[in-house]
Amino acid sequence: MVFSYEFNSDSEMPGQMQLYFEQMEDREPSEEDMEYIREKALAVILKTEEIDALINTHAKGWKTGRMNKVDLSILRLALYEMKWDEDVPEGVAINEAVELAKRYSGHDGPAFVNGVLAKLTETKGQQ
Repeated sequence: MVFSYEFNSDSEMPGQMQLYFEQMEDREPSEEDMEYIREKALAVILKTEEIDALINTHAKGWKTGRMNKVDLSILRLALYEMKWDEDVPEGVAINEAVELAKRYSGHDGPAFVNGVLAKLTETKGQQ
């Protein structure tokens, strides 16, 4: 849903969310799962400006406007989880982001995502 937000307006998102749930192939999501996805996607979307500022500061040679939209969506989700979601350990957020990049991004996506997140982790440790 974070990826979908790149291509849809705010008013289109409820319909896009419903379509996403209807097209889930691996299983039918429970109400609890759907609510979790809705809440997490909205939380990431609401923090996008702040997340993008962090990415733009730490991704040397890359700005969010030039990034592959899949990688950018993965980075946004991971950074949200690392910075604002206390239920997700930082290492888990990074690992899951790299796994998502392996599945949905191009050949260089996993290394790129890992590198940006590692840079953000290093910077956080220096503060």
